Parts: sequence; structure tokens; C-alpha cells
Amino acid sequence: MSKRKRHVMVAAGLGAAFLALAGCASASQPDVSRTAATFENRSVDAQTRCALLAPATLSSVAQSSPCEEEIAHLPLQGGPVRSVQVWGGNAQVKLGSDTVFLTQTDTGWKVTAALCQSRGEAPYDCQVDAP
Repeated sequence: MSKRKRHVMVAAGLGAAFLALAGCASASQPDVSRTAATFENRSVDAQTRCALLAPATLSSVAQSSPCEEEIAHLPLQGGPVRSVQVWGGNAQVKLGSDTVFLTQTDTGWKVTAALCQSRGEAPYDCQVDAP
């Protein structure tokens, strides 16, 4: 087989793999979007919001008092979903003036950080996150 033919076959294989991953990401977008919007929805009770947190984030939020008490005091913004980006098992959702980060777990998508504001090239500044 010629070198040129091998490169074409490799490129075709990589293209197919990329499309498969893109398809998985786009298939996850409704679940990611729904989880972030539910977490940010002001009419959702604190217990439901706490259940949407990833384990490390839940532990961080509930360090000084129960999660439900801490979550009730957060100034969650809510608002319509403006964009969703999914990278494998991680995602970012921008809604209203807030950004929410999520991870995929065995029990579905969970919030790893919320109330996040962009700081340009620096990492986001999040009020809810794991250490």
C-alpha cells in the first residue's frame, strides 16, 4: 500500500472517530442543559439542587453546615441556556449571567462548579466548586 493511500485511510478513520465523538457530545447536550438549568432554577428546592452536585462539590459545599442550608443562600441567577459545550465526560453551560460546569457520572450529569464568572485567560472564579 502506498504512503499516500495509508494517510488517506488514517485521515478517514480519524474523521469518523471525530464525528462519532461529536455525535456523542451533541446527544449529551439536552441532559447537560437540563441538569444545569434545574440546578440554577430558583423554584427548585435545595434538596434537589444538592442531589445534582458531584460528590467532591457536595462535600465542599457541606463543610460547615448541611448542603440544603448552604445552597439556599446562594445567589443563583438562572435564566435561559445560552450555550452548551460538551467534551467527553465534562461540560460547560452558560445561562443567564452564570456559567455552570458539569461532569458525567454513573448516575448522570452532576454539577462540579456553579456561579462561575470568566476572568479572561485565568481560570473561572466560582462560588460553588470543589477544592
